[in-house]
Amino acid sequence: MSVAFLVNDFPLLSESFVINQVVGLIERGHKIDVYTLHKRQPGVSELLHRDVERCRLLDRTHRAITVPENRWLRALKACGLLMANFRRNPKFCWRWSKAVLLGEGTNLLQLLYVAAPLLGKSHDIVHCQFGTIGLTGLKLHRLGAIRGKLITTFRGHDISQYVRTHGNRVYENLFKIGSMFITNCRFFERRLLKLGCDPARLAVLPSGIDCTRFTPGNWVGRRDNGLRLVTIGRLVEKKGIEYALRAVAEFAAARSDIDVTYAIVGDGPLWEPLRRLISELRLSDSVTMLSWRNHQQIIDILRDADVFLGPSVTGVDGNQDAPINTLKEAMALELPVIATWHGGIPELVQDGMSGLLVPERDADAIADKLDYLANHRDIWTRMGRAGRAYIDAHYNLHALNDELVNIYRKALT
Repeated sequence: MSVAFLVNDFPLLSESFVINQVVGLIERGHKIDVYTLHKRQPGVSELLHRDVERCRLLDRTHRAITVPENRWLRALKACGLLMANFRRNPKFCWRWSKAVLLGEGTNLLQLLYVAAPLLGKSHDIVHCQFGTIGLTGLKLHRLGAIRGKLITTFRGHDISQYVRTHGNRVYENLFKIGSMFITNCRFFERRLLKLGCDPARLAVLPSGIDCTRFTPGNWVGRRDNGLRLVTIGRLVEKKGIEYALRAVAEFAAARSDIDVTYAIVGDGPLWEPLRRLISELRLSDSVTMLSWRNHQQIIDILRDADVFLGPSVTGVDGNQDAPINTLKEAMALELPVIATWHGGIPELVQDGMSGLLVPERDADAIADKLDYLANHRDIWTRMGRAGRAYIDAHYNLHALNDELVNIYRKALT
């Protein structure tokens, strides 16, 4: 089977679920090409992801052509692209030129630069990662730039924030043309059905993790008077890190008998605001901020922790999370977790069994759960093992990659 992945950028450590699917398909003998909508080159930490080199993923990655800033150069380069690709895909060239002459559509010039690496290629499946990219895939499909069944995966902001901004009909035409649609949790499945997605063409496929990579660490430290906390994720509003920091400050003030440390791993626009908040809360001696690390480093950081904090919140723009991979990885390492009643998170964390759930934006509730765990260290092992068992049963990457292949086969029938 020949599969094209359409993504914004690749590889991204914050989108390890895409890397996992690409690698899984390669290991199953399928031909995979990845097409990015942007020209950005991967960073050093992303290149160090062990699968990037092992599976030569960069050799399979085709980046969009750079758009010149000068308008005349953009037009001149567009003419060159049309001439160079006319024999490879005359249908696209004619349709694109007609659309430009008739003033049909928007961002047609940008679309030409995105389409160029795809022209002349044929794939059985074109898999768009995120609904917003599915809309680009739909335009490319209508212009004849792509050949193959169009499949779109919805993962979070595309079915929450984006819909809130652009309206409930934003995916109406995509729902008509697409062969299959995938989402990563029941919470977003219900939302897609309300928007008009055909239930016969909709599948729920969680993002899996390779459980064989996650072996619990040495928990001797769990018996001392320390409490080592960790959060891993992009530094954006919906990750709710502000509330975790306020909870840590409240807990530390109330429990001077416990040496609490908190590691925050990730990059994003809230880096400086969070640093200022740490200073305001007088947490500089106990909170460490670390930029993105490669996957093995993240696993090592999790192994050294006692409790994972995942305080996700609904952003003011409506952005919401599905069950997040770093939370799954912490549970696979048998860490107790504190998360929120938010989006798809309750499908992952069973309150009181594999972790503890609190309301969104409630620092007091997080502090209470920290106090509870500090006073009941005897339940950490039971809670951690319950979390690992749940991940093994519901988020096994290899089983889910097999299911992805089955979804592709259904689309082809």
